[in-house]
Amino acid sequence: MRFVRMGRAVLAAGWLCLGGTAVAEPFRVDDRAMATAALLRATALDSRLSFQIVESVTTEVGPRLAGSPGDVRAVAWAEAKLKSLGFDTVWTEPVPIPAWERGEGTAEILTPFPQPLTITALGNSVATPPMGIEAEVVAFPTLEALAAAPADSLKGRIAYVGQRMWRTQDGSAYGAVVPMRSGAAAEAAKRGAVATLIRSVGTDTHRFPHTGMMRYEAGLPQIPVAALSNPDADLLERQLRHGKPVTVRLRLSPTTGPERQSRTVIAEIRGRERPEEIVLLGAHLDSWDLGTGAIDDGAGIGIVTAAATLIRDLPQRPRRTIRVVLFAAEEIGLVGGRAYAMAHRAELPNHVLATEADFGGGRVWRLETRLPEARRPEAKPFATALLPLGIALDGNEAHGGPDLGPMRAVGVPVLTLAQDGSDYFDVHHTADDTLDKIDPAALAQATAAYAIIAWLAAEGEGDLRSGAE
Repeated sequence: MRFVRMGRAVLAAGWLCLGGTAVAEPFRVDDRAMATAALLRATALDSRLSFQIVESVTTEVGPRLAGSPGDVRAVAWAEAKLKSLGFDTVWTEPVPIPAWERGEGTAEILTPFPQPLTITALGNSVATPPMGIEAEVVAFPTLEALAAAPADSLKGRIAYVGQRMWRTQDGSAYGAVVPMRSGAAAEAAKRGAVATLIRSVGTDTHRFPHTGMMRYEAGLPQIPVAALSNPDADLLERQLRHGKPVTVRLRLSPTTGPERQSRTVIAEIRGRERPEEIVLLGAHLDSWDLGTGAIDDGAGIGIVTAAATLIRDLPQRPRRTIRVVLFAAEEIGLVGGRAYAMAHRAELPNHVLATEADFGGGRVWRLETRLPEARRPEAKPFATALLPLGIALDGNEAHGGPDLGPMRAVGVPVLTLAQDGSDYFDVHHTADDTLDKIDPAALAQATAAYAIIAWLAAEGEGDLRSGAE
């Protein structure tokens, strides 16, 4: 266990200092709090509030690429929505971000068999020359195969990496394949390529390319990079198998401008006894620009906002403060999460628990903790209250959510409510990420789970803070 001491806040309620080691009072929940959790569960399952919030953001704002006019509208929408729902305090915090706009993108096979290709630029990609790039394609099955190619072996050519993603309930395949998206352009540039194409990081068979962030390496040429839809990647590979040179023309027109400012939107339900202690429910406000950001992350916004609102509507406020944080600029590199951790570094030791909803609108099926083994029994109240929702207590390596990484690294305890992502990557980062992909019943179940976790963490006696590693 690691715990970073940050000023006097380390002596927050619940901690005892014994021989210089911080020891937390055991976490426990009384019968009254468990009964309230059961009431929350029933109320959330009958409520459509989380779906109404997703409907609102996708209809009234739509795409909200960080730094775009849609992002500005999203911040205004979130402020107004949280105030209308009756949170005690609502405010925003500035997040400086790089400015990138997609522009247009086209591609076509010129030889041996001319056909158009459906593509999209990856986030942060540079543009091609205005007339485009025409070059022969060299294919690699994986990023590792590209990285093993000899120096200068791709001079004047377009590198194509065709690693496929497979379907999993927990989304674990994403972590295995996404390095192709982020790193292919740099590896291709090292070998003299003039552009890069990749197979979309997605599990669908529809003609929707998946965007996402990529990275350049300092000191290397910055070459344009785009993702092919999975059917178009199949088409390209079939032509390559004919054994004849395949030539592609690629045109991309993204632009990068001066640094802009986005904003993280924050709201609180003030605790009745320990208002300085915080239970954080997070989601991210921005989205990519191709769809309307329903599953990524409109669903998360709806889940955490509705969960906190349902707690606010209880007859008695929770003992601790519940803070909803709608992070800015997650899609372009977790910028808002890092900014929050920096801005709130003095009070991070007072964050007694954090969790984030950023995996669509599927049902929660697993609870993951991050506690020393000796303290895992203290998670029993959470597991007991979640069991009627079909949620089982499982692993002990919770990450909490992507924006929580900087907080988790300095000792903030996290729990993960793992949602069913079997079809999440069918529409993730595509134009097909729209409201019709949300199942209101599944979203209500997830909202119930987040409400229960937040309520028990905010109302329980004792402390989980020594559980972070």
